[in-house]
Amino acid sequence: KIFKTTSNAYSSTGDGMSIVYNAGLPLEDMEFVQFHPTGLYKLGILITEAARGEGGILYNSKGERFMEKYAPTIKDLAPRDMVSRSIYTEVREGRGIDGKDYVHLDLTHLGKEEIQLKLPDIADFCKIYLGIDPAEKPIPVQPTAHYAMGGIPTDNDGRVIIDGNNTPVQGFYAAGECACVSVHGANRLGTNSLLDTVVFGRRAGKAIREYLRSAVLEPLPEDVLDRTKEKIDKIRNGKGTEKLGDIRKSMQEAMMDKCSVFRTEKGLKEVKEHLKELRSRYENISISDKGTAYNTDLFEAIEFGCMLDLAEVIVDCALNRQESRGAHYREDFPNRDDANWLKHTLAYKTEDGIKIDYKKVSITQFEPKERRY
Repeated sequence: KIFKTTSNAYSSTGDGMSIVYNAGLPLEDMEFVQFHPTGLYKLGILITEAARGEGGILYNSKGERFMEKYAPTIKDLAPRDMVSRSIYTEVREGRGIDGKDYVHLDLTHLGKEEIQLKLPDIADFCKIYLGIDPAEKPIPVQPTAHYAMGGIPTDNDGRVIIDGNNTPVQGFYAAGECACVSVHGANRLGTNSLLDTVVFGRRAGKAIREYLRSAVLEPLPEDVLDRTKEKIDKIRNGKGTEKLGDIRKSMQEAMMDKCSVFRTEKGLKEVKEHLKELRSRYENISISDKGTAYNTDLFEAIEFGCMLDLAEVIVDCALNRQESRGAHYREDFPNRDDANWLKHTLAYKTEDGIKIDYKKVSITQFEPKERRY
């Protein structure tokens, strides 16, 4: 079960989100985490949707093309969130392959030549990581954490904003997947992540250039580096009894089980308490490498602290939103509720825990509607 640590949503991009969050600024719409339906079993390496676009078919352990049941019209070409929920439902109801938590993506009927021509990378991934030729055997796949629709709230020019009134922080910009300009809403469409860099990254860069022409640099606090050095030294020289790998695995399993494709109040409250326990254990870690050059143990330990921050925010925001919308699906609140929840979530870190506030959704010429297929 993989709460995919290699995904941009939870690794280096998440470090930037965590820094902003710990500075007392908000994170926006963190409950909306997209799961890609077809990651390689146990590895999380993505099998592109082009595989289904070219005719790939999902099968359960009974050899049934189960997407005909969940999306009779578009079948295997349904949106990512629908396919992810369908796969999870099949697994939970005992129709995973060999009783395990994956299904098969079958490309064998396309033929070796067609696969090599149109899906060469997929063929290589399967051969290298699983020893499977997709022209001869189906590919074992499972939903995998992929993309964060939420992040650091910004305006259209990349300026970081601090409240529901879109008040900007002077001289502070964010772009890329760490930023939430909210062009994706609650569920990103395929390839739309390019907007974060190609469109809004460019706008942010142009805005920064204009700002710097007249900007006056504010003085930094004298101890601005001391706190960071202290944090790094504490981890590097720690003599605790906890090992990072054990804590990370426990977080991955808890988040995947109770805060991934399906969510309930009971499960979210359980994982929230579990994260508190993991936070305490994290304060008692030790790492093997005590060096100061290219110390990957240290890097991963710092990064995991950021991942814990984001996991806590995701859980709190998911628990707070009592509806289902886009990539956020609450089994105890399965319907979309525009009357009460057509609004953005803003999460702030406070001494008393996470504080939730809201921001209006900007509606222009297209009125929001529930998806119909």
